[in-house]
Amino acid sequence: MEINSAEFIISNALVSKCPDTDLPEYAFIGRSNVGKSSFINMLARNNKLAKTSATPGKTLLINHFLINKEWYLVDLPGYGYAKRNKKEQEKLKGIITSYILKRRQMTNLFLLIDSRHEPQKIDMEFMEWLGENEIPFSIVFTKADKLSGSKLKSNVASYLKYIGEQWEELPPYFVTSSESRLGRTEVLDYIEQINRSLQP
Repeated sequence: MEINSAEFIISNALVSKCPDTDLPEYAFIGRSNVGKSSFINMLARNNKLAKTSATPGKTLLINHFLINKEWYLVDLPGYGYAKRNKKEQEKLKGIITSYILKRRQMTNLFLLIDSRHEPQKIDMEFMEWLGENEIPFSIVFTKADKLSGSKLKSNVASYLKYIGEQWEELPPYFVTSSESRLGRTEVLDYIEQINRSLQP
């Protein structure tokens, strides 16, 4: 698949105000500062699509982008940004959980994980919550260009081993870099494959 058009549609905090269509939605989420906006812009080949910032936790709303007039790319707020006060954290948690649990159009959730780090408790807990609620998800390891090839393989392997100890079956996963566009084709082909399976 190639992205020929990417159009911003709406930002909001309420699932009830998300676009009223039957188009499939692919949502992207991750810990603050995981490189989500850069990854989305790389996928769309549009550096201005998602707002990137040096300040973690910039995305505070559910952002819908219409891709090729066929499916939605959904940019969700990041989780785990410690500098937010408790009230703000609870509000963001409410936005995230209500979209994931209530949005029937959500077809797959891409969980972004920074490949530079060892397995993080907050990511594993979020993954467990997705499993408990039977949410279809895939893992996107970001920032692969920041590591040597051997360190990257080692970090990804340790994450998969850790997940394998908790799960009977590993979710699909992709190793990516917004700088080199590594993994772009694989992620888009995966989305296309799911879209085709949804066609009557």
